[in-house]
Amino acid sequence: MFENLNEKLERSFKLLKGQGKITEINVAETLKEVRRALLDADVNFKIAKSFTEKVKEEALGQNVLNAVKPGEMMVKIVHDELATLMGGTSVEVNLQGNPTVILMAGLQGSGKTTFSGKLAKFLKSKKGKNPLLVACDVYRPAAIDQLKVLGEQINVPVYSEPGNLDPVKIAKAAIKSAKENNQNLVIVDTAGRLAIDEQMMNEIAAVKDAINPHEILFVVDSMTGQDAVNTAKEFNDRLDFDGVILTKLDGDTRGGAAISIRSVVDKPIKFVGTGEKLEALDVFHPERMADRILGMGDIVSLVERAQEQFDADQARQLQKKLAKNTFSFNDFLSQIQQIKKMGNLKDLAAMIPGMGKALKDIDIDDDAFKHIEAIIHSMTPTERDNPALLNGTRRKRIADGSGTDIQEVNRLIKQFDETRKMMRMVSSGKNMRGMMGNMKRR
Repeated sequence: MFENLNEKLERSFKLLKGQGKITEINVAETLKEVRRALLDADVNFKIAKSFTEKVKEEALGQNVLNAVKPGEMMVKIVHDELATLMGGTSVEVNLQGNPTVILMAGLQGSGKTTFSGKLAKFLKSKKGKNPLLVACDVYRPAAIDQLKVLGEQINVPVYSEPGNLDPVKIAKAAIKSAKENNQNLVIVDTAGRLAIDEQMMNEIAAVKDAINPHEILFVVDSMTGQDAVNTAKEFNDRLDFDGVILTKLDGDTRGGAAISIRSVVDKPIKFVGTGEKLEALDVFHPERMADRILGMGDIVSLVERAQEQFDADQARQLQKKLAKNTFSFNDFLSQIQQIKKMGNLKDLAAMIPGMGKALKDIDIDDDAFKHIEAIIHSMTPTERDNPALLNGTRRKRIADGSGTDIQEVNRLIKQFDETRKMMRMVSSGKNMRGMMGNMKRR
């Protein structure tokens, strides 16, 4: 995500490297490259021009201290202006009303139905809501089936009326049903088209007028770049929606939609989708996104994702096991599964400052844990609980059963032993204090 934009912006800042102070000449050269980088990322031309003019005005107005390098000052200014351009602060979804009614809009293929499921899961777990999903895409039978599958996965009911081709009647009946069943959140998934047409716009406008939603969210595929911004403008002109959802931000996106869309429609980006999994949903934070665009990582979001997957009770139990040296392959497997739930592995690694650039040309497969899981699943329950039993004969059987070789099994067991020792050391703190004391004496 944003790899090309980050690389080009970084190259533009190098023009100031070694310069003693910020001048109109070196600022102009740098911003020429910044503007080119933004245009290559499919940012609207007028927005790119306005953005660089603001950065120039801010840069030339700075009293740069001798201790601050001009390049670093320019990065800071660009970062702050990027965050402002994308909205400045995060904006929460409106949850007033009982039930709260949220209307989803967007083109076909934007990820609207999948996001409806993600949002239901998010608001159920984070806000304690009791949601009802509503299937109002009456033209694509697969959309109704898809919503039902998503509903089953997150244990959320789906309201549909097979054979009824009137989305207005379906939506109104769904809200009535929600009130009768004490469901305090209704998420209405509507029909999309491959392109904007008058029939679709009239239909979703009619649904809006009939149910008077508390929140209208426009879902857009961020990989479509400037087309996403143009589509958002047309939808906003008709619906006056409340917020934007950017999906597929984990793909090979140029980033133009994320940077431009707020300025064009003057509506906040509220969420971003970062993968296919139902957990792959993040609240949009402009400052954090500016950090990621400039290759500074996003430790706060990484920690938040970790906290969502690792609960306090499990952490306490794990600490006890480490202290007693009873950490097993079952525990190891559980930790792997929780890490996988956090999202795309390369995206997670890029949240660590400096790692995005280091991993630029390295392909991290989301199935990177597949062989490890296969090896652990080939162990008997007794072997997983007691790794000391894994002699040569057992290791050979495990290798055959997992479709790997003996070297891979040996390597995993060695890594497991080293991990267990290190985790026990960190957990106890005793050896760590001793190591720190030795370092001080040196």
